[in-house]
Amino acid sequence: MKKIALIAHDGKKAELVSFILQNRNYIENAELFATGTTGKHIENAGFNVIRLLSGPLGGDAQIASMVAEKNINMIIFFRDPLDKHPHEPDVQMLMRLCDVHNIPLATNPASAKLFLKGTSAG
Repeated sequence: MKKIALIAHDGKKAELVSFILQNRNYIENAELFATGTTGKHIENAGFNVIRLLSGPLGGDAQIASMVAEKNINMIIFFRDPLDKHPHEPDVQMLMRLCDVHNIPLATNPASAKLFLKGTSAG
């Protein structure tokens, strides 16, 4: 079973929920993980999701740990590039570990859609 981590900065949470609703057919058989508040929004949209800590409290680091342990197949992280985030070092660590461990990391709807389509083809 595919394991997908879902993360969104505050200004992008609604966009992420809208995205997963529009792409339900690509993720309905996946095991979903999400940082705290993002996970709550996803649950409210009708999805089963394993909620971790919120990003600033260590949720990004928890997902990074899953990447390092090869327990995640893909990350969809809708980042808000126009706002400052106090946990930016954790975000940078997560992105670095995705590169080190060759884990797909989509940071916008266009790349997320391509990744989801690609995983359903193979």
